Amino acid sequence: MGLFSKLKEKFIKNEEVINDTTNIKTEKESLEIYNKGLTKSRNTFTSRLLDLTRRHNKIDDEYFEELEEILIMADIGVNTVMKFVDKLRKRVKEEKITDPNFLKEIIVDELFIIYVDGELLSTNLKRSDVNPTVYLFVGVNGVGKTTTIAKLALKEKEANHKVLLIAGDTFRAGATSQLKEWSNRIGVDFYGKKEGVDPASVIYEGLEYAKINNIDTVLIDTAGRLQNKTNLMMELEKINRVIAKIIPNAPHETLLVIDATTGQNGISQAKAFKEITNLTGIVLTKLDGTAKGGIVLAIKEEVNLPVKYIGLGETAKDLQEFDIEKYIYSLFKKFMEENNE
Repeated sequence: MGLFSKLKEKFIKNEEVINDTTNIKTEKESLEIYNKGLTKSRNTFTSRLLDLTRRHNKIDDEYFEELEEILIMADIGVNTVMKFVDKLRKRVKEEKITDPNFLKEIIVDELFIIYVDGELLSTNLKRSDVNPTVYLFVGVNGVGKTTTIAKLALKEKEANHKVLLIAGDTFRAGATSQLKEWSNRIGVDFYGKKEGVDPASVIYEGLEYAKINNIDTVLIDTAGRLQNKTNLMMELEKINRVIAKIIPNAPHETLLVIDATTGQNGISQAKAFKEITNLTGIVLTKLDGTAKGGIVLAIKEEVNLPVKYIGLGETAKDLQEFDIEKYIYSLFKKFMEENNE
C-alpha cells in the first residue's frame, strides 16, 4: 500500500468515527481547514497533473519534461524538481513502469520523501522548563509577521499560558501601536516604547517585566530591513545577546515568517535570514492565497528548516501547526482519487 492510500485510510477512518472524542474532533477540524485552505493550489497544481496523466498513455521524455514544468510552476524550485524527476526516471526504469496512472502514487510518495528526508520533523514549538519561554520572530515587512504573532499569542492564551508581546520593531512606523492594538484585542500583556528607541533595550526591559510578572510565554517582534543586511545582522546579534543574558538558553525558537504568495522570493528571504541569525523554523503565511502550494517542499529542500506553522485563512484557527501528512493528503486527493481512464 502506497503512502496516499495509507493516509486516506487514516483520515477517512477519523471522519467515520461516530462517538467523537475531543482529539478526533480537533483532528477533523484541522483536516477541514487544510482542505479548504489548499483549495486554490489543489485546483491548479493537481489539475495540471491530472491533465498530464490523461493526455499521455506512456511515460516518455515528453511526459517528464511536462512534469518538470508543472512542478516548477508549483514553486517547488528548479533544483528540487530536477533531483525529484531524476529519482522518478530511475524508479520508472528499474520497476519497468509504462502507464502514467501507475506513476501517480509514486509521485506523491516521492514528494513526501523530499520533505521528511528519512524522519518526520516535529512542528511543536520548544518550551522552556523554567518560565518564560521566549519566541523571537523575524521576517521582512508585509509578510504578516505581526498578525502571526497575535494568532500564536491567542493560541498560547487559550492553552492557559500568561502571554506577553514585546514590540522590538521600533523603526517601522506604526509597528509598536499595531502590536499594542493586537494585545488589547486578544487580552494579553504588552511591552513597548516609542518609535526609534534601541530595540535591544526595549526587549531587555520587556523580559525583566516578564520575569517580575510571572509570564509564561513571550513573543518578540523585530524589524525586517533585509535590504540593509549588515545592520540587521548586528541588531539581531545584539538582541540575541540581551535575551540570553536575561533568560538563559533563550530564545527557545527563532521563527522566520514568509508570505507563501511571494514564491521563490520567499525562499531567497529564508536563505538570507539563515545567514544572519540562528533560525529554528518557518511560519508560512497566506498559503490559502496561492495556487503554488509546492513552496512548502522547496523550503525544506533548499533551506533545510522545518515549517512549523502555515496560514490557511484569516482567523486564528486558520493558523495551523504544519502536518506533512495532512498537507500531502489535502493537496493531492483530487489527483489520486480521479478514476483511471
